[in-house]
Parts: sequence; structure tokens; C-alpha cells
Amino acid sequence: MHPALEEALNTQIREEFASAYTYLAMAAYVEAENYPGIAHWLKRQAVEESEHAMRFFEFLLDRGGKVRLREVPQPAAEPGTIEDVFKSVLEHEKRITQSINNLYAIAMEHHDYPSIPFLQGFITEQVEEEKSAADALVMIARAGNSPQALLMIDHKLGSRE
Repeated sequence: MHPALEEALNTQIREEFASAYTYLAMAAYVEAENYPGIAHWLKRQAVEESEHAMRFFEFLLDRGGKVRLREVPQPAAEPGTIEDVFKSVLEHEKRITQSINNLYAIAMEHHDYPSIPFLQGFITEQVEEEKSAADALVMIARAGNSPQALLMIDHKLGSRE
């Protein structure tokens, strides 16, 4: 494995764990605002991001690379409204998409053919992640300040498995 890709994969491990922390911080915030369904959705995101970190971790080890765990940054301050939460979620997912696209570009540049299908799975998954966040944001934006509509959305997002 090229050293540039190994370095980028180590950075991605940190990004995925940072994502989990970000989603947990958001979940704690919305739980305190009494939106347990939205908190559940965000907690599921946190679990998923931790799983992604471990997939990168194991892949790096399987390829003979060295894992170098990095400091995980503090999550951002409390976002404000539920709509602000999902604006942050969407922007965050777009940033992760760009990070994974960069990994793919490094793999292509260095002809690391075993990494390409591994990373392609994440690229495909990011399309789903961005769509899920965008769909939730649209629902929440349409709800506006309607407590009844937000409660319905809370219930819907809480049904995520």
C-alpha cells in the first residue's frame, strides 16, 4: 500500500469516529429537547459511523498497513433548531463523501486496485446517506414551527432500524 493511501486511511478512521461523536452530540441535544425518535435516528447514525471506522481499521490491517489512531475532535456546539440539526447532518455527510472520494482518487493515482472496490462500497453508501439526510431535512423544513408536524417526523425517524 502506498504511504499516501495508508496516511489517508488513518485520517478516515479518525473522521468516522469523529462522525460518531458528532451524531452522539446531536442525539443528546435533541433528546434533551424531547425528540426521542430523532435522537434514535441520530444514535443509529453514530453506530453506523463507528462501524465504518472499524471497517477502515480492519481493511488497513488486512492490507499490512499500520493503524495510527488520531485524536478525535470535539463535536460542534449545540445546533439550535431541529432544522439546524439536519442542515448540519447534510453538510457533514457531504464532507464525508468528499473525504471518501479523495481516498478513491489516491487509490486510483497509486494503482491500488484492492482498495478501489472497498472504497466503491463507501461511495455508494454515501449517496444513500446524503439522500436520507436531505429527505429528513425537507420534511423538517416543510414542518416549519408546527409542533404536530415535528412530532409526526419524530415518530417516523424513530422507526429506523
